[in-house]
Amino acid sequence: MRVAVLNGPNLNLLGLREPDLYGRESLADIERRLGDLAHELGLEIEFAQHNGEGALVDTIHQWRGRVHGALVNAGAYSHTSLAIRDALVGVGVPFVEVHITNVYAREAERRHSMLAPAAIGVVVGLGATGYELALRGLVANLKARG
Repeated sequence: MRVAVLNGPNLNLLGLREPDLYGRESLADIERRLGDLAHELGLEIEFAQHNGEGALVDTIHQWRGRVHGALVNAGAYSHTSLAIRDALVGVGVPFVEVHITNVYAREAERRHSMLAPAAIGVVVGLGATGYELALRGLVANLKARG
């Protein structure tokens, strides 16, 4: 089983950007932990991070017929991008939306996700650990589908 992990704008700054809000782990730290978990679960895993909406859409398009599921933290685009949601729906890859912070406890504009209605699940507010929980949930869901 192959799983993709896609991170959006500014997530390349994890560990540096507002560490009191986003934590001190870097994106490389998160990817390393997910790689270890993927190995434990017998998965192949790939990672991508882009700051631009078009690059995120292009990456999603490349998943078609290649990946079985995905974790997506589209950052601020989660709240605004029909293009990313349409790409996810268009390629037919089941995904879990992930956010490091509890977006529902933040600014009003962060409390609505354009992606959530198309996601099989959403994990918010659990820090970097949320990615690992999302991966376990995604795999369980994919196995249940057969």
